Amino acid sequence: MTSRGTKYWDSGAIPLIGPDILGDIIASLSDLAIVISDTGQILSVLSNPIHRSYVDLKEWERRNVREVLTDDSVPKFERALHDYLDDSSVTRPVELNHYDHEKKWQFPINYTLNKIGPDQTILMLGRDMRPVAEMQQQLVKAQIALEKDYESQREYDTRFQVLLSHINDAVAFVSVGEGRITELNNAAARLLGKKRENIQGSSFVQELKGISRADLMDRLSAAAQVDGAGGIEVEAVRTGEKLRIVPTLFRAAGERMFLCRFSSVDGNAIRDDEYTRSLIALCENGSDGIVMTDNSGGVTSANEAFLNLVDAADGRSLRGRQIADFMSRGNVDQKVLMDHAARVGSMRLYTTRIVGEYGGQRPVTVSATLLNSGHAPCYAFVFRDAQVSELPAVPGVATAEEEARPLMELVGSATLKEIVSQTTDVVEKMCIETAIQLTNNNRVASADMLGLSRQSLYVKLRKYGLLAKES
Repeated sequence: MTSRGTKYWDSGAIPLIGPDILGDIIASLSDLAIVISDTGQILSVLSNPIHRSYVDLKEWERRNVREVLTDDSVPKFERALHDYLDDSSVTRPVELNHYDHEKKWQFPINYTLNKIGPDQTILMLGRDMRPVAEMQQQLVKAQIALEKDYESQREYDTRFQVLLSHINDAVAFVSVGEGRITELNNAAARLLGKKRENIQGSSFVQELKGISRADLMDRLSAAAQVDGAGGIEVEAVRTGEKLRIVPTLFRAAGERMFLCRFSSVDGNAIRDDEYTRSLIALCENGSDGIVMTDNSGGVTSANEAFLNLVDAADGRSLRGRQIADFMSRGNVDQKVLMDHAARVGSMRLYTTRIVGEYGGQRPVTVSATLLNSGHAPCYAFVFRDAQVSELPAVPGVATAEEEARPLMELVGSATLKEIVSQTTDVVEKMCIETAIQLTNNNRVASADMLGLSRQSLYVKLRKYGLLAKES
């Protein structure tokens, strides 16, 4: 008990502490201790002697604590002081940033508020947060540097993929240790007879015939160590084509890799003459839409004119889609064109409607050609816009009026209804015969092409005597 009767400590639990050494104990336990009144007036400043940067803070005494805080810390101090005065039993730490206006430096301190006397005197025990802040800044800088590394890596990966997909040479990267294909381009995938995504990551020896993994790696290593070597000859499993592989050995990130360049042993060399360049320019800049597809009708490439017909942004969005997606009768049109081209090599002047990306349709004439270049067969489709204005009459060529003259001569000898009925029957019969011929006598495909049900088609076949003709 003091002379005033105030009880500081429980006897036996905590020893009595003399006033002359209490300040030193508080300064040693905290990094910075400030004694303030209930209005925020600084009564005393106690600093830890270990931190020499706090030695000059004695000048804070008799100033308001708000004057040595940053603008964003003043509202935080106000809330903490208000909450503490309302309920002193709840002491929540508050982090405040001190700012010296003369020396232009600031530092964060984490304070706890403690009541030390009956006159509302408050002791703010603070812990220096600069080591934590410095560590946080280091972590932020490390995160930013890591993000920059990731961004650079993504940029290099993008450049690599663009380069790999646009070079004409067939190349593949093969791991020496695992013998797996880590990367390859579409040209190499076509030589091996599979899609790129189905080959990437698979074992290289599985794509070749009559060779073991150990033998393949030994032959590739031997060919890579000889300057000017002609490579090795292997045979693809799916296409049966003989390939020449010229390997280059290198090391990346501690792993040895082969850069394998493929070429066909039996195939013809790629032409680079004036005719080839002119043909490529025609395909790219021609007015007719040209589409190349694989054997199943999947689009592999398209020129600018076809992109304009279907309102597509670029050719990459069309790759892998079926050509049937862009024709009004869908699979019926695709099957008729591809089956006819497979039987006789090509099909010309097939009339249908092309469907754009946003549902718009326009009439076109289509020709299809089967291309056998020694690899997997593919199809070339040429689309010509049929929305043309009427051409002027050419001498010697029958016009629509001349062709309709026999019908005009019937006027007077027959009623208009009879003339229209006869004309309709003739046109209807011609359309049915053409559909039957185009679909190779496929009744279901013919009905879909004409927009009829199967039963309606049979009725019309009996009406015009076409059933007996087909049988």
